[in-house]
Amino acid sequence: MNILSYLIPISLVLGGAGLAFFFYTLRTNQYDDPEGDARRILSDEYDDKPKQD
Repeated sequence: MNILSYLIPISLVLGGAGLAFFFYTLRTNQYDDPEGDARRILSDEYDDKPKQD
């Protein structure tokens, strides 16, 4: 039973960290164009010089 006193806080911290990183990716617009990525992967055209942000 003593192991649960370690595992429960560790799992809560890891879950909170995962949730924080998920909200970070939402805030930085990582999921703006999922349809474009799906079409680009099937395209035969290659972009040797992708645009720099």
